[in-house]
Amino acid sequence: MYLKKVDGPRAITLPDGSVMSRADLPPPETRRWVASRKAKVVKAVAYGLITLKEALERYQLSEEEFGIWRNAVELHGEKALKVTAIQKYRQL
Repeated sequence: MYLKKVDGPRAITLPDGSVMSRADLPPPETRRWVASRKAKVVKAVAYGLITLKEALERYQLSEEEFGIWRNAVELHGEKALKVTAIQKYRQL
């Protein structure tokens, strides 16, 4: 079995005890961003599975867009990432 060399850890243990690996991340060609996919990317960056720079490049995100996702999760949890909840949780 061949393992591709990657910078950083291959898997991390989240505070709830679950394990998240690079295989759990959405594919780089993701274009439809549902709340669960956004949350996985935010968690991966927050807990050191991937760097912010790697996430921005891999998913072609802007720093502003990722910052909005991160702030939504920090303030209101994963449910704030749903498109239907944007008006409810986003502060103008």
